Amino acid sequence: MKDLEAVRQRVADFARVRDWEQFHSPKNLVMALSVEVGELMEHFQWLTEAQSAELPADKHEQVARELADVQVYLVRLADRLGIDILAAVTRKMQENESKYPTDKVRGSARKYNEYE
Repeated sequence: MKDLEAVRQRVADFARVRDWEQFHSPKNLVMALSVEVGELMEHFQWLTEAQSAELPADKHEQVARELADVQVYLVRLADRLGIDILAAVTRKMQENESKYPTDKVRGSARKYNEYE
């Protein structure tokens, strides 16, 4: 699958043919998403910064699977709510560029309301 629309369609078809749409309310999808993000976090719990950046191959594959689970639920949630993820990301990045101008925040991890 080369684009987000193909992913969205495959995920929707997957749910539809299993008659799972009845379970995919936005509330349930957000809860499932939270669980998957927790499973992703488990792989990084207790690692040092350096270890988290250099995962062994087996751990890297496990993280890839968890990232896929997170993405599937994000795509499904957006689909159920009628949200165009790519358009939403574009808008959000424009907001972030305004909140965090390069000349003021370069090299800083402070939040946008903490610098002047």
